[in-house]
Amino acid sequence: MISRRQLLWTAAAACGAGAGTGVYTWHLEPHWLEIVRRPLPIRLLPAALEGATLVQLSDIHVGPRVADDYVRETFQRVAKLLPDIVVFTGDFTSHHRGVFEQAERLYARAPRGRLATLGVLGNHDYGPGWSHPEIAARLSRIVSAGGIEVLRDQVMDVRGLQIAGMDDLWGTALRPATTLAQLDPRQASLVLSHNLDSVDLPGWDGYEGWILSGHTHGGQCKPPFLPPPLLPVQNRRYTAGAFDLTGNRSLYVNRGVGHLVQVRFNVRPEVTVFDLRRA
Repeated sequence: MISRRQLLWTAAAACGAGAGTGVYTWHLEPHWLEIVRRPLPIRLLPAALEGATLVQLSDIHVGPRVADDYVRETFQRVAKLLPDIVVFTGDFTSHHRGVFEQAERLYARAPRGRLATLGVLGNHDYGPGWSHPEIAARLSRIVSAGGIEVLRDQVMDVRGLQIAGMDDLWGTALRPATTLAQLDPRQASLVLSHNLDSVDLPGWDGYEGWILSGHTHGGQCKPPFLPPPLLPVQNRRYTAGAFDLTGNRSLYVNRGVGHLVQVRFNVRPEVTVFDLRRA
C-alpha cells in the first residue's frame, strides 16, 4: 500500500518533470540550433563544384517572437562555415509593425556564399493573409540590399549549376512549369520552393533533381515515435528531411531556424550544410 509520503513524493516528481519539460520546450529547444550535414548528389554537376558546400536556411521568421540575438548568432555560425553557396527558402519574416526596419537591421548581416547567395519568398513574406504583393516586393528589396538575390520564378546560373527559385504557393498562383521551362536539361539544376506542396502540382515533367523546401518547421512539436500532429501542408508525408518523389525527383524539407510560437519539442531548429557531389 502506498503511503501518504510516497504519494506526495510521486506527485512532486511528476510536477517537477512537467515543469522541466515545459522549460525545455519553451526556452531551450527553440534556440538549440542543429547544423545538419549531408551529401547532395546532383546529376551533371560541373567538376568545379564537386565538394562545394551549399548551406540552406529557412523560416527564420524575423519578428517579435524570434530573438534578434539568436538570429545574429545563427548568421555568425553559418558565416564561419565559409559556404560556397547560401540559399534561403522563404519566410524571412513574420509580418508585424516595424518588420521592415527589423529585417533591414538583421539581413544586413546575413551570411553570404563565396559564389552566390540566393533566396525565395514564403507565405509570411506576403504579409497578413498572404495577400499583399507590395509587402513581398518591399521585403525583397530589403534582403537584396543585404546581398541575398531573391528569385521569383527565375533561374540563376552558378558556375554551371542552374538554381531555380519559385515564388510562394500561397502568395501567388504558382505554376512550376513556368519556372522549370527556363532550365536547360543538359545542365545541372536545383530548385528552391518554400512550400513543399508545390512538388505535387502539375508541371514538373522532365525535371530530375532536388527540390529544397521549408514551411513545415518539422511540425515544431513531435511526440516520440509518432508523426507531428500539426503540419501546414496537404501532403502530410512531407514532415522534415529527405523524400523520394516521382520522376527521379528528391525533396529535402528543412526544419527551419525560427518559429511562429516559441515552442519546439523533439524538432530542433536546423541549418543544413550540403556537400555537393556528382550523381
